[in-house]
Amino acid sequence: MAPPKQRNTNGEKADLRAGRIPEDWKDRPVKVSHRDRHARWTLKLTKAKRQDDGTIPSTELAIPFCGYRSHISIDRKFRLIRKWKATDAAASNGARLREGQLDRSNTASDVWADTACRSKANEAFMEKHGFVSKVHRKKPHLKPMPRHIQRSNAGKSVVRSRVGHAFADQQSQTGLFVRTVGIARATMRIGLANIVCNMRRFLFLERISAAA
Repeated sequence: MAPPKQRNTNGEKADLRAGRIPEDWKDRPVKVSHRDRHARWTLKLTKAKRQDDGTIPSTELAIPFCGYRSHISIDRKFRLIRKWKATDAAASNGARLREGQLDRSNTASDVWADTACRSKANEAFMEKHGFVSKVHRKKPHLKPMPRHIQRSNAGKSVVRSRVGHAFADQQSQTGLFVRTVGIARATMRIGLANIVCNMRRFLFLERISAAA
């Protein structure tokens, strides 16, 4: 027999989005402790898989996820995680750029990021604080991407992909997957994973330095 599906009403969803505990839950502490009031749904876009004939469909797949998201910034040379923040899954990457993700103690001023971080607010913020924007440029609406922007974005991707390497290391070595309830536990879980990632990276740097 399948367990009953528990769905929040529209009123409960509005209260949760506003950071309030729904009125009907206040006298039910067990329910409050079992429901994750901080996790949010989002859609992750990914390319469709290659077909048997070798062609790749032009459409993208939208996969729904509910939970939390890890935002990190690394340095280009050593690829150590310098700053990080845990949020709900629906939080935008672009807005986190102005919330302490950039490390002013870093020896380089260039900022490499994807198109989600390109906005007038972020560009003005980086210029004001002495950072040089290397953020990907977006495709013009209903127009083909200019060739020179394609080449520029391709060069930026070589550097920006190093952030993806850190996430891939966490996934393959620690199996990072948040199964806890609440943003506090998720923050602790993600923070510990970032520490382990940096420790592994530091040991690797030590080995290649000794070999040299």
